[in-house]
Amino acid sequence: MVKSWKKFTLLALCGLLLTWLLGCGASSTSSSADGSQEIEFWTMQLSPQFDDYFNAVIAEFEAENPGVEVRWVDVPWADMQSKILTAVSAGTAPDVVNLNPDFAAQLAGKGAWLPLDETISASEKEVYLPKIWQANTLNGKSFGIPWYLTTNITFYNQEILSQAGVEPPTTYAELAEVARQVKDKTDKYAFFTTFVSEDSADVLQSFVQMGVDLVDDSGQAAFDTPAGRAVFQYWTDLFQQELLPREVLTQGHRRAIDLYQSGEVALLSTGAEFLTTIETNAPDIAQVTGSSPQITGETGKQNVAVMNLALPQSTEAPEAALAFALYLTNDQNQLAFAKAANVLPSTQQALKDSYFTEPAADTPLAAARSVSASQMQAAEVLVPAMDDLNVLQRAIYTNLQAAMLDQKSVDQAVTDAAAEWNNR
Repeated sequence: MVKSWKKFTLLALCGLLLTWLLGCGASSTSSSADGSQEIEFWTMQLSPQFDDYFNAVIAEFEAENPGVEVRWVDVPWADMQSKILTAVSAGTAPDVVNLNPDFAAQLAGKGAWLPLDETISASEKEVYLPKIWQANTLNGKSFGIPWYLTTNITFYNQEILSQAGVEPPTTYAELAEVARQVKDKTDKYAFFTTFVSEDSADVLQSFVQMGVDLVDDSGQAAFDTPAGRAVFQYWTDLFQQELLPREVLTQGHRRAIDLYQSGEVALLSTGAEFLTTIETNAPDIAQVTGSSPQITGETGKQNVAVMNLALPQSTEAPEAALAFALYLTNDQNQLAFAKAANVLPSTQQALKDSYFTEPAADTPLAAARSVSASQMQAAEVLVPAMDDLNVLQRAIYTNLQAAMLDQKSVDQAVTDAAAEWNNR
């Protein structure tokens, strides 16, 4: 469900945004003569699949909070960025909006969101996983409330790995060896990860997992180091030794899914919830699919994708909006939504539920969900929110591609990528 957005670049070009935000005075909140309030709540592409869930939760909240009505508006993925920017700049933003920390942080830097540290107590924050709450902060200030999560696991084709005589890898070092064995024994590829700069950030995250800082405290490139060159060399070697499909340079993560479902690659890094899709599209592959932890580096770090709720600064009903956001993200409601959507909750208590810790009947989906949940205490957002993140990814990916194609040496590619970022 949760997928990588194209990074929002309009903010870097729009010098008027801060002026618009400071001038916002209206909001979508409405009040009647009898003092009742209506708050507007936006989600991203969760209707009609979860209509029953949201209608029930909203009805329960309204029953517990007389005088407050919630109007739910579902917005398509592709439209959310432009719609929320337009609404924020016009002062007509909803009172509660479902975003992700990366995009929300870019608007947080412009003062778009209600300061949460002034209204949420330490005990209320402690309900959530600490690293997930941290992912919703910018410069030490909280701008969002954690909601649902997904973390990649590794699906593996048991038949292919058995033919190659290998176990599913859990580290990048093991992945390189497994890739060689699979190619030698089956003439298939072990793995597909995209180097298209506008697509998945998995390769960018691999730098962090292999112990490389992407930027330093002053925002300058921190990967022009021996450790950074080693990661460039790692991916370059895999490609030049023909252990990655050449399509990794031109095709996105969708191609990885297609290749796995057709039995052409042995491993697929994606969310546990995607097993349902594999069962539908490729039942024969699903029958031989096992689940193992996310591939990582010597740091042991594992990535997580976070969805959150933000409250626009312009809301005229901050107390009601905050009450609803905390209600929607409490243990009970997060657990219910996680079960309905095959995702993970961001509250500590909900994550301890036996639904995640004891796979029912040991079904493949339950096993995958258990592997995913077991990673959550350590999982974190590996690439923190920052301005021009899309520029950083493009600089690294394009220069890494040049090294892979032998157009540049690894040393030159790293130096050029760092210079491109520093001189942006």
